[in-house]
Formats: sequence, structure tokens, C-alpha cells
Amino acid sequence: MHSRPAALALPSRLAALFPILFLGLVALLTASFIAPKAHAADATPATTHTLIIDTDPGADDVIALLFAMASPEQLKIQALTTVAGNVPLAKTSRNARLAREWAKRPDIAIYAGAPRPLLRTPIYAADIHGSEGITGVKVHEPSQPLAEGNAVDYLIRTLRAAPEKSVTLAMLGPETNLALALTQAPDITRGLRELVLMGGAHFNGGNITPTAEFNVFADPHAAEIVLKSGVPITMLPLDLTHKVLTSPERIAKLRGLGNQAGRTVADILDAYVQHDMQYYGLPGGPVHDATVVAYLLQPSLFRGRKVNVEVDSREGLGFGQTVVDWYGGLKKPANVNWIAEGDAQGFFDLLTQRISRLP
Repeated sequence: MHSRPAALALPSRLAALFPILFLGLVALLTASFIAPKAHAADATPATTHTLIIDTDPGADDVIALLFAMASPEQLKIQALTTVAGNVPLAKTSRNARLAREWAKRPDIAIYAGAPRPLLRTPIYAADIHGSEGITGVKVHEPSQPLAEGNAVDYLIRTLRAAPEKSVTLAMLGPETNLALALTQAPDITRGLRELVLMGGAHFNGGNITPTAEFNVFADPHAAEIVLKSGVPITMLPLDLTHKVLTSPERIAKLRGLGNQAGRTVADILDAYVQHDMQYYGLPGGPVHDATVVAYLLQPSLFRGRKVNVEVDSREGLGFGQTVVDWYGGLKKPANVNWIAEGDAQGFFDLLTQRISRLP
């Protein structure tokens, strides 16, 4: 009896395996056509927040408010609280009421708060936001009034009654209201889950002085109190917002949504971004405060580092500067999640998708 040549043995073994390999390949191809494709967003449960928004509208604040009010399944907005900042308190409060009216959200109460900073002389940013605080659109007196009572009292009352670590506070302007509430009632930290702030600058440099960002510079003493509160804090500074820029195409997509909200946001942006584009030589303009809302909705769009941050409240060139220990050289405990990078296209896609929900 003669054995088969070795050259013939290997093909015969492969032939025996062929039906098994063929069936496996068919199963794999079938699964790839039938199974729905998974997206990163699908794999992560939507973030939800019981939310209070403290704000000083401001053009970018108005866009942030529309963005948030278009996202009720994730952002359970309890109230808006207003503060003097970009323009005086009467105008920031009116502009918050306008945003509520444009979003058709009469269910959201708005409380007016601090009319001036804790210690420093008030400053405003009408040169950027216009004398009325909103660029590119006409303003009017909304029909729905402010809620009765003061924003600081509302914060104290609400946070004291809230379950432990249940309320997220989004802060889009000077931090005066919360600083006053913390000074009067330090125990309210118990009700706070997180503070998410638009403010500060490190690598980018400032936008009101070479070292200071406007929201912190407008009330650095309030920012000091907030940063020392012990509540988890995320800050979205100019380091981030100057990388998340408009473009003609991104604004055109908002305008092309076919709803009034899309046209309003596009009109505001067309006027608002011109200052920063000219001043910094940027190809587009930042939408600072709206990044806070995007972070709340989809934090995976952003990257940062936990660091120690302190505020310089001494008179001088560094007044209002956020001193960020990026490399940990001071060996102090980290008190801030400092966001330095973000997905710009992801931000504008999310903003456009949410604004499309509004009237």
C-alpha cells in the first residue's frame, strides 16, 4: 500500500474544512447586513440633569438658553436665574424672558438676581453684545413677567430642599448669585451635584484683559468663593471656546432649518462673531456659553484635566486671572475639571439638531 504524496494531503484537508468555513462566512455576512450599525452615541446612555441655569444674556447666553430649552428630555430646567454682566440686570432679565418666549417654554420660571458684583465696580460688554445685549435681532418686552422673589433666595430655598447631590447648576455669567447664596447659606452645597461654568482662560489668554476672561473679571471675588465651595466643578474656558468656531457653512445650516429659532440663532451669530473674528484674526467666532449646554448633553465631545484653579483678586495686571496649575507643580488638590479640547463639528451638529426642534 502506498501513502499519498504530502503535496496532495494539505488540499484534501482544506477541502474537508471548506463547508465549515463557508457557513461561517455566510453567517458573518448575513449579520453585517441585518444587524443595525452601532454608533458611539447609541452605546452611551443620555446624560440627564435636574438643572438651574444662572445667566447674564448676552448673545451667546441666548443661544445657550435656546439650546437647553430644546432638550427637555435630558435637561429638566427648574428655573433660570439672572445676574448683571454682559449688560445691566434689567436687560439680562428681559433677554432671558425673550429666550423663554422664543423657545415656547412658559413653564420655566425666571428670577432676577444680583444687580452688581460683590466688591468691584460693575463692568459690561455692550461693545460686543450691543447695547441691548443681543446682536442681529430686534428685542421687545416679553409678555410673561419675572417670577416673584430674588434669585439668591430661590437658590437657597431650592438647594436646601433638594435631595443630596441632585441639582446641576450651569453658570453662564459672573458667579455673583451663587457666591451670595453660599455666603448666606453654606449648607446648600449639599444639594449640588455639579457646577458647570463658562469662564476663565489659561493657554488662550484673556478676552477682557491680557490675562482675564470676562465672566471671572466681572466678579473675581465671587469666583473665588465658588471655587472654594468644595462642589465638583467643570470649567469651559476660552482655551476651549476659541477652538469651537462658527463658519459660514455652520451658520447657513442653522438658517436653513426652516424654523424661526434657526433664523434667530443665525442672525445673532452673523452679527455677534464679527468682533472676535476681527480682533483675534479667527476664521470664525466662538459661541462661548453654548458649550456648557453641549457639555451637559454630550460630555464625550470634550476633553480636559483635573487641576487646581485659583483666582487672582488683587488689583493689578493679573486682576481676574484664573491661575491654572496645569502640570501640578504646586501640589495642591485639584478643584476643577478644566476642559481644554472639544469636537467643534460635533458641537455644531448637536446645536443644529436641537435648535431644529424649536418653533
